[in-house]
Amino acid sequence: MAYDIQSPGQGDGLADVLERILDKGVVIAGDISVSLVGIELLTIRLRLLIATVDKAKEMGINWWENDPRLSAQADTLEAQNSALLDRIDRLEAALAAQTKERPVTYDQAQESNV
Repeated sequence: MAYDIQSPGQGDGLADVLERILDKGVVIAGDISVSLVGIELLTIRLRLLIATVDKAKEMGINWWENDPRLSAQADTLEAQNSALLDRIDRLEAALAAQTKERPVTYDQAQESNV
């Protein structure tokens, strides 16, 4: 009677291991601190999650969907934002000019607050 002895990792290829890691998810967390004579100069906090998009969504993580820097429309959104800020500046300037032409009296201000 012959027995085959197999090591636990035998048959697990890189693809199988990677599939298991992505299916379950892996969290790596760590802090790096640089100090000189007891004075903290630099602290780096590292939080890394390795998982599939589907697994991340199951965990409630979907920040990449709303981050404009990661969107294909990032340039368009930036241009729209800049145009809106310019428009606000022009409207505020026009409003300030109108207010200077027709100063609001105390009685008018009281009537508008009522």
